[in-house]
Amino acid sequence: MTTAAIKSAKVDPAGIPAGIMLSFLATAGLFYVNIMAAIVDGLITGLGLSEAQAGLIGSANIYGASIGALVAVVLIKRVPWRPAAYTLLVSLIALDLVSMPIGNPDVLLAVRSIHGLVGGMLVGIAFGVIARTAQADRTFGILLFVQFGLGGLGVMTLPQLVPVYGTQALFIALALFSFASLMMVPFLPAYPPRTRTVSEGGKVQWSPLLLTLGAIFLFQAANMGLLAYIFRLGIGYGLERTYTSYALGLATWVALLGPLCVILIGTKYGRFLPLALVMLLTLGGTAIFHLSAHPLAYLVANCGTGITWGMVMAYLLGMASQFDSAGRTAAAAGFVSKIGLASGPLVAGQLLGDTGDYGLLINAALVTLLASMLVMLVPARLIDLRKAS
Repeated sequence: MTTAAIKSAKVDPAGIPAGIMLSFLATAGLFYVNIMAAIVDGLITGLGLSEAQAGLIGSANIYGASIGALVAVVLIKRVPWRPAAYTLLVSLIALDLVSMPIGNPDVLLAVRSIHGLVGGMLVGIAFGVIARTAQADRTFGILLFVQFGLGGLGVMTLPQLVPVYGTQALFIALALFSFASLMMVPFLPAYPPRTRTVSEGGKVQWSPLLLTLGAIFLFQAANMGLLAYIFRLGIGYGLERTYTSYALGLATWVALLGPLCVILIGTKYGRFLPLALVMLLTLGGTAIFHLSAHPLAYLVANCGTGITWGMVMAYLLGMASQFDSAGRTAAAAGFVSKIGLASGPLVAGQLLGDTGDYGLLINAALVTLLASMLVMLVPARLIDLRKAS
């Protein structure tokens, strides 16, 4: 295809196809988070690692991503995003292929840390570009819709493939996703920096921004701490491996309702009211995990928390994007989000230790989610008042 043909084939900057392509771009660098339960189980089942070792590798991958996302805060304004995306996607594919034959946990830890660094830069750049769209909240909703839909497929199928094909199945899936994202980049519009922001005089209002970032950290840490071990939690409560796998996949698809709500209603009702209601549902859904010995309760808890996770994060990322026209605060939100995602499995692994006390893990998640709720409602209210004035 010629340059002129590609230029004419570029999608509408404000259309749903553009949102989907941006979502693939942002997901490629962090898709392993969406299938983290499958990866942790795969490392334990396929390589014979302990739960602590598997959790450490998963956390290292995300900590590397957090550093990459921090680098992206600087890159997004100084480096053309499209060439950077090409380079980073090709690097991700190479690193996933290199990971396939590795059996030594220390070597795998190092390689996945580098993979995280590269992926974090890609996600940070993609978040910065999404912040430049006309309706960032809706685009982030599309992003989470894509992540949950494909994550559900991964969680549903990969745990069944690992006992047969080993951990190679995990890394092949990640490489294929990056390749698909690479094919979409030429069709995306330029997305120059926005000319207007809600920050007064073009300056960042640090207090609401820092509160938003703090809420993102707490929310992601609590949810990811549970998600990383959610497959093991089901087995620990006596559920069958096959049921647990399909329950997680089904729950991830049901969770599409969360970002879909954001896509449809956007900020029609502001942010404070939706976040307050959805966080109450999050707390209730998380508490139900205590009843996971009952298959239906395990399924309901996963469905409920999945729906609210996508909805809350779409609003929080949209809030963060309000503070800067170039997309740097959105990239900063990506950094903080990854720190939270990395910290969750790390702390969860230590809480579980050798005893596997999943009740303690659930309670820790509840306390952290409550703290996140109290923090996020303050900037949500401030932004709503500013919009109304």
